[in-house]
Amino acid sequence: MSEHGRTRAHVYVSGHVQGVYYRATTRDTARDRGVDGWVKNLADGRVEAVFEGPRDDVEAMVEWCHDGSPMATVEDVDVTYEEPDGETGFRVER
Repeated sequence: MSEHGRTRAHVYVSGHVQGVYYRATTRDTARDRGVDGWVKNLADGRVEAVFEGPRDDVEAMVEWCHDGSPMATVEDVDVTYEEPDGETGFRVER
């Protein structure tokens, strides 16, 4: 965790997570929690996301990824913690 109380989680989510509003719901949930970062689909069918913010809020987003959007079927969530990179806002990348 950085000296400013922020942490960064880099997450890969696998399962039936594309075409089920996973990215949009991730964006909305992160914004509601005040977490910065981004989310995008990968060519291999996974979703990749980065969450930056206060540790408790980032942890809540990582936990949220295990369920995701209501129509998603999550099989696995792989998370790596990194030094914050100064993300601001939360966006869906294409």
